[in-house]
Amino acid sequence: MKRQELLHTPVEAIDIKQFDVVGLVESMAQTAFQARNLGRAAQIYDQMIQDQECSIILCLAGSLFSAGLKKVVLDLVTHNMVDAIVSTGANIVDQDFFEALGFRHYVGDPLADDEVLRQHQIDRIYDTYIDENELRTCDHVIAELAGTLAPRPYSSREFIQHMGAYLERYGKDDQSVVLAAYRHQVPIFVPAFSDCSAGFGLVYHQWYAPDSHVTIDSVRDFRELTQCKLASPYTGLVMIGGGVPKNFAQDTVVAAELLGFEATMHRYAIQITVADERDGALSGSTLREAHSWGKVNMATEQMVFAEATLALPLVAGYVYGKGNWRARQPRKLAQLFQRQLAVV
Repeated sequence: MKRQELLHTPVEAIDIKQFDVVGLVESMAQTAFQARNLGRAAQIYDQMIQDQECSIILCLAGSLFSAGLKKVVLDLVTHNMVDAIVSTGANIVDQDFFEALGFRHYVGDPLADDEVLRQHQIDRIYDTYIDENELRTCDHVIAELAGTLAPRPYSSREFIQHMGAYLERYGKDDQSVVLAAYRHQVPIFVPAFSDCSAGFGLVYHQWYAPDSHVTIDSVRDFRELTQCKLASPYTGLVMIGGGVPKNFAQDTVVAAELLGFEATMHRYAIQITVADERDGALSGSTLREAHSWGKVNMATEQMVFAEATLALPLVAGYVYGKGNWRARQPRKLAQLFQRQLAVV
């Protein structure tokens, strides 16, 4: 197949506003197995929304936005259903910022000939395709953006705020989580910021500016997210996948206690994952296990062992459909770190 034939059909994002799934999810809560778990998780998320003392931290791992979940998360931001985001870099940079520059992800084939894809400069994420040339453009935009900033350490949250300001002026698609978070003052943290196109762009930036360049301070990320925890009477976690975002958000309780504050455990927690707990790895470790570390309240937690593209639209659609977000006050946690943005 020709290159243009492979990059032909864009992935279309799910719009939870177009469907009423409340009755379905409530029925699932009365069944068994993962359907019951999903129903209870959705109800716990709605409890977070109704708790006026609770700030909600959304954790994202895996390639979610390229798979059609970007608009789901966008709606969580724009409808005041999340107060901070902790994510892998791929979702925020390679997928969201990438599409905000005017690029797309395309429907692919998991059985495709990967050597043919390599020759066409097409990257594959399971059954989606990305134009490698467009991804390189995204890398260079990150490098150019870094070059406009004062040469000093930045938290990923602060750098992503500059990415939002850039999109406000130069973006080609306003259906962007980065842009929406910037406008709604929802801080985004990417603890492993170099593990994505941001890393390639910043390597390029530092290589050509060896004596005067931007760096990313992951410790500052941890401190800033801990500040978000301390600024909130209670917190709830909505975790999609596991890994670094999950642990990073959970650990703010321990960090706050180490600093001498009386921090409450995360009052609510739900996790959607396909990882197994039996190997002791982080992504599948249960929320009850996190209780032993003093991180999560065991009374209102729920694991859902399901794949994110199936489960997240139902959970988010349920909370959207219940409508309790309409009475919720925005937290605007980015105001904790207010600083005049450099002119880009």
